[in-house]
Amino acid sequence: YRETRDLTWLQKPIAFNRPQVDLQRNRDWSYLSSGQLSINTLDGRVKVNPICHGFDQYFDGTWSFGLAKLLKTGGKWYLHISATKTVANFDNQTVKHIVGIDRGLRFLATTYDEQGKTVFFDGKAVMRKRAKYQKLRAKLQAKGTKSAKRRLKKLSGRENRWMTDVNHRMSKTLVQKFGSNTLFVLEDLTGVSFERTDLPKALRNQNKSWAFYQLAQFLTYKAHLNNSEVIEVSAKYTSQRCPKCGTIKKSNRNRDLHEYHCSNCGYRSNDDRLGAMNIQLLGTQYISGQEQPKFELATNA
Repeated sequence: YRETRDLTWLQKPIAFNRPQVDLQRNRDWSYLSSGQLSINTLDGRVKVNPICHGFDQYFDGTWSFGLAKLLKTGGKWYLHISATKTVANFDNQTVKHIVGIDRGLRFLATTYDEQGKTVFFDGKAVMRKRAKYQKLRAKLQAKGTKSAKRRLKKLSGRENRWMTDVNHRMSKTLVQKFGSNTLFVLEDLTGVSFERTDLPKALRNQNKSWAFYQLAQFLTYKAHLNNSEVIEVSAKYTSQRCPKCGTIKKSNRNRDLHEYHCSNCGYRSNDDRLGAMNIQLLGTQYISGQEQPKFELATNA
């Protein structure tokens, strides 16, 4: 049996589930002194009273508005406005804090500063929620129906928005905690493999999909707005090096116990904390004048 279709559907107007359009500043949209938004539509310009909070901070004369995206979702219209600000170049001579940040799953971030203080940002709740998304995604993929594919698309959008919110809140917390004139030091994860056999099978792909890079982007622009800076240093040996004696040995790290135990000097530490300590040291070397600080494996002559 082969179903035939006619062309009556062509007579119906095209409808969009989530209509959106890009608007040029001062041509398609503008913000009036009255506090209203003036937006260009097919039926002419309309003036609307927006509902927003905290928007006044962008009218101090240091921000420039650009492209805006108008979209409809959940029966409401939203206008996303891009804003840019020129900030002064970071002065290494004014640094008050140097903070090494080790990113991961068990702890979303582990920080170590110049005063020897460590802060762990627990990631267990995030891992549980991501496992829940993963399980639901696998169930829908197994069905393979059209409705299942539609749910998969919605699920992906929901998970991405949630992950973005997590990264926004964490980067904001880091900037607020350490204040201005802070150098945040991250590992350069370009080309780094995130294969993890020590994790449960359902979570082994999460290191690949977790938005490490998005966190770095959010932290960077928030730091710039707070007279701080973010740099990336080589990730080589940061999880294998003893911060006390400098010994580099892969077997000193026990992934199952999440512990580093130096076979040379006996130093013990949590492995995430150890990574943050070594990253912080590279940041200190950068401030001291080394443009590309990194650890080298000593070889016997």
